[in-house]
Amino acid sequence: MANPLAEPLNPLVHEPAPLRNKIMNSLRRAIETGALEPGTRLVEKDLCERLNVSRTSLREALRQLQAEGILTDLNNRGLTVAAVTRSDAENIYRIRGVLEPLIVEQFIENAPDDEVQALEAHSEVLKKAYRGSNAEEIVAAKRDFYDRICTGARNPIAFDLLKKLTLMTSPLRRRSVVRPERQSQSISEIDAIVAAIVKRDKAAAKAAAEKHVANSAISAFRTADGA
Repeated sequence: MANPLAEPLNPLVHEPAPLRNKIMNSLRRAIETGALEPGTRLVEKDLCERLNVSRTSLREALRQLQAEGILTDLNNRGLTVAAVTRSDAENIYRIRGVLEPLIVEQFIENAPDDEVQALEAHSEVLKKAYRGSNAEEIVAAKRDFYDRICTGARNPIAFDLLKKLTLMTSPLRRRSVVRPERQSQSISEIDAIVAAIVKRDKAAAKAAAEKHVANSAISAFRTADGA
């Protein structure tokens, strides 16, 4: 049997990964903020001009987002922003209901005291964003909040999953987070999560995170139903 290490090595293809990642992040933010709504067809020429990037780099980013399910090709007519069904959205919130309590528990297990203090301080930024009623600021502050939790949990895989899941339901989230009832509710829930983390009370933190996701789902679907 031939030794695979003895086989000739083929030249590596050098991909412009840093630029590709910047393009992907820019497109994710556009979807997250509603600049690109579900169903929007992506025109490469327009995107290249707006982002000031080459078509090669853009296509690398688009292929990755398509592989993640963020973009879809409908009937070979070009890529569009994927739209989720009601059933898909319900499944996403159920998955979040398992994932977010997990990373909160792992944060308590793994994060040193300085990261706990930093999270507590950032929670004030998040609550301020809620009080300001700007959907884009709330979503950005929430992303940073969970970035800190996933970092402290030493679980970057969870953060990647969470970013994808929340991005897929971004239209629901944008409308939900600016509801006055949901804003005050969210502030109380964030306080409960952070208080349990500071005490390193895993059971209380898990319960608080579960409640936060459950109420997020209720608010999102009430918004979708026009309630």
